[in-house]
Amino acid sequence: MKRIKQTISSCLIIFLTASCTDGFKELSKNPNSSEFALPQALLAPAITDVVSKNMNRAAKRLNNELMQVHVLMGDVEGRIFRYDIRKSEADYNWNNWFLQLTNFKNMYQSAETLYTVDKNNINKTYMGIALICQSWVASLLTDTYGDIPYSEANRGREGIIMPKFDRQEEVYTDIFTKLEQANELLKTNANLPGDLTSSDPIYGGVALNWRKFGNSLYLRLLLRVSAKSETNTVTKIKEIIQTNSANYPLISNNAESAILRWTGVLPYQSPFYTIRDPEWNMLKLAEFFVNNLRDWGDPRLAKWATLSQGEYAGIPSGYPVGTVPTPRSAMPLALKTEPLLGNILNYSELQFILAEAATRGWTNGNAKNHYEMGITNGISLWGYALPPNYLSGVHIKWDDNEGLSSKIEKIQLQKYYALFFTDFEQWFEYRRTGYPELPKGAGLENNGEMPSRINYPTYLQSTNRDNYNEAVARQGTDDINTKVWWQRP
Repeated sequence: MKRIKQTISSCLIIFLTASCTDGFKELSKNPNSSEFALPQALLAPAITDVVSKNMNRAAKRLNNELMQVHVLMGDVEGRIFRYDIRKSEADYNWNNWFLQLTNFKNMYQSAETLYTVDKNNINKTYMGIALICQSWVASLLTDTYGDIPYSEANRGREGIIMPKFDRQEEVYTDIFTKLEQANELLKTNANLPGDLTSSDPIYGGVALNWRKFGNSLYLRLLLRVSAKSETNTVTKIKEIIQTNSANYPLISNNAESAILRWTGVLPYQSPFYTIRDPEWNMLKLAEFFVNNLRDWGDPRLAKWATLSQGEYAGIPSGYPVGTVPTPRSAMPLALKTEPLLGNILNYSELQFILAEAATRGWTNGNAKNHYEMGITNGISLWGYALPPNYLSGVHIKWDDNEGLSSKIEKIQLQKYYALFFTDFEQWFEYRRTGYPELPKGAGLENNGEMPSRINYPTYLQSTNRDNYNEAVARQGTDDINTKVWWQRP
């Protein structure tokens, strides 16, 4: 027991020095004055930090710039909307995701150790949640960079300070194993008791909702690698959706969406809250993002855009240096504190996943129904009713007689809006499908080619040189044009 306590205490020390903030002091207190790093002390700070950092880079850097949600205007170097990505861009997410991956692993180990002692199913719930969170963060890492340190990562206490890089297909195999394990662990349906619900900012301790989120995440990631026939993911997709659906409950409404809803009260304060209004107003919405919503008569536009000269209007992305356009609509200041920007995976996205699976003939689902449910719930999530005749609009209406590519394009365009401020998912999905079709500005660099990944942090060339070199030799040149495994033919 002394040895166990020492191990768990080490986890707590690492966590407290790396992740805890003043807002989480109450969660970090152990009411029994034990030395154990309780899982409830690890969960909320780690989730909050990941979502906050994801929002920061989605808004001010990568996803929203690449995917023409907005444009950070100016002619200086490093404008990502022109595909001009500096090497230093790699560090921020790499460092944060690996830090929190360590915390989620420590959370699992803590809960597992406690379960061996007391057989309390509450600890199995924490174990399942930890595995889901590990899978989520690991998928972000590998989809952004490709091959990554994984099986030997986060093992510094064991003396592994230069971990090998695992192939992306190996990372995905383990992610799927963890999500299967989480589904089994959460079958006990042991909700967190009242005094522990505050440790879960997503679902307030409801085990079934976590199970639904885990399986919905499973479908997202199976779809991501579905073009790789050797994975046999299509069979698994069919099992989850159709042949064994009772064993894989999924998110079933907007209320069950995985969203860290910012309350405005510390520690759940949006990371945009402290951004100065003039800085926020520099992010001008892109024509592509605004024009579709405007043409469809989409009510979400009022929440996502300001009026400019009495109308909603964006600016072209990828404009050449020296031809800065006149600023138009920006994101409203109210979005700085919007609870829904903490989105991880919502019901609308799931419906579009189901629509694609049915469209491709992998399941016997009704693609049209799923497509329309995705649209309807994407709008209602933001507090609006579906406008009359919205689904019969010329660019929205589902036509069973259209070809496969046209149907996938239609699904992906609607999914693009459902993924508003969902880490880098718009970019990942574009890389997977090529949709939505984004206009190419005359000022694009990189030969006008959408970046396929982000380079590794440059410091790895000295701190983990041999393993870095091996990964580059295997995967390809360490630049933004090397395709990751699931993108390659």
